Amino acid sequence: MPAEAKIVRLVDLKPGQQADCFVLLSGKDRASTRDGKPYYRVTFRDAARSATAMVWSDSPWFEACDGMWKVGTCYKVRGRLVDSSYGPQLELEKIRVVDETDRADGFNESDLVKSTRFDIEAMFAELKTLAVDRIDCEPLRRLVVGILEEHADAIKRGSAARKNHHAYAGGYLEHVLSVTRNARFLADKYAADYPDMQPPLSKSLVIAGAMLHDIGKLIELEGPLTGMRRTAEGELIGHIVLGRDLVRDHARKVEGLDRETLLRLEHIILAHQNLPEWGSPVEPRTPEALLVYFADDVDAKFHMLAAALDGGAVSDEEFTSRDNPMRRAVFRGLRPKA
Repeated sequence: MPAEAKIVRLVDLKPGQQADCFVLLSGKDRASTRDGKPYYRVTFRDAARSATAMVWSDSPWFEACDGMWKVGTCYKVRGRLVDSSYGPQLELEKIRVVDETDRADGFNESDLVKSTRFDIEAMFAELKTLAVDRIDCEPLRRLVVGILEEHADAIKRGSAARKNHHAYAGGYLEHVLSVTRNARFLADKYAADYPDMQPPLSKSLVIAGAMLHDIGKLIELEGPLTGMRRTAEGELIGHIVLGRDLVRDHARKVEGLDRETLLRLEHIILAHQNLPEWGSPVEPRTPEALLVYFADDVDAKFHMLAAALDGGAVSDEEFTSRDNPMRRAVFRGLRPKA
C-alpha cells in the first residue's frame, strides 16, 4: 500500500510538494469559458495563506464542487502546490470534509482563520479612550461610546472587508482604530493650519466619523468561517446606508444631540467612499467628511500594498505579481547583478 501523505500546513507547502492539508473553503466563484463551459475558481486557505484550485467542467471534482462544496466548510485535501503568475494554486488529488477523528492529527478550526496580529482587547480599549478623550461634544461622545459598547463583540471579531483589505477576524477593529489615528492627526493639523475657517473644523466630528464610518459592516458581513460573505442586507442595501441607519436609530436615544451635529455625522458616513462608483451616494461636502475619507482611503490602500509585499524578502523577483487588490506589480527592489 502507498504511504499516507504527510500532513503539512498550507502555509508551509513548497512549490511542487504534495501533501495533505487541513483547509477552509473560503471562496467558490462560478464562471464560464469562452466556449460556454462552466468552471469554478475555488479558494482554500489557512490562517496565513490562500491558494486557488481551478475546477473545470471535465474535472472529477466538478459535480461535487457544484452541488456539495460549501464556503465556510473545513476540508482535508491532498494536493500539489503550483506557483503561478496568478499566485499559489493547488492541484487537487483528494478532498473530503473534516471529521472529529482529524483532531488527533492536529485539525483545529482556529488555525484556518486569519486573524489580526494585534491585541484585540488593547485595540478596543484604545478606541474607547480616544472617544472619551477626543470627542468634546458630550451628546456626540455618548452616542459613539454607546454604539461601541452595544456592539463590542461584533466590533472585536468582525472583518473590515470581504476580501480586499483587513479581511480577517479582528480586521474591522484594526482598520477602524488605524483610521481614527489617521483622522486624529489630520484633524489636529488642519484645525491648527486654518484657525479662521468658518464654521471651524470640528475635531470631535472627525473622530466620531472615523470611528463610525464603517459601522454598517457589522451588518453587511458575516464570518469568519463563512468566508466573510455578505448578508442579504449587505447585498441589497450595503454597509454605508446600513451604517447611517444604525447611527440614526441610536441617536434617537441620546438626549441633547442637536440636528446639525447628527446631520454632519450622517454625511461623513454616507460620503466616506467619496464617489458613487465606489459606493457613496454623495461626495464629501464638509471638511470633516473630506478628512475621514482620506484617513480611510490611505489605510485601506496601504494595507493592500503591504499585503502584496508580504514575504517579499525571500523573493528574487523585482516586482510582485499583479494578482493583488491593487491590480499592479509592486516594486520590491533591484535584483543583484550576476
